[in-house]
Amino acid sequence: MAAAGARWGRRLGLLALGAVAGIALTASLFAVATWPRSTLVHREDQPSTVRYQDGYEHHLGLYRERTLLHGTSYHLVIGSDPSLSYGHMVDITPTFGGTFAVRTSEWTAAGVRVRFTTGHELFVPASAFIGGR
Repeated sequence: MAAAGARWGRRLGLLALGAVAGIALTASLFAVATWPRSTLVHREDQPSTVRYQDGYEHHLGLYRERTLLHGTSYHLVIGSDPSLSYGHMVDITPTFGGTFAVRTSEWTAAGVRVRFTTGHELFVPASAFIGGR
């Protein structure tokens, strides 16, 4: 009888160890699959011919975000932080294949108009990114 109890104890121990290992592996795979890989694909500074009322120089950056589960998306950041870690952010999720990039941008007192290689345009009013936003 004691031998049978010992076998069941070992089996339960192995089962518990397998369950813990399975949970750890699942959590690790999920973290890797959803962890974004961010790449700055376009950057530019406000031209010297344009001035905004807050007196700061502003910067624009287009980032590509890649995850294994969610594919590729982009976000545009415009603000006074030269590192582009803070500012007005616009999420962009292209619903097509191919290359997505900034073709041109036009900085005016009213804001920034960004034209993409896809033919799409995005206007961000200056009020959205001046004053430290």
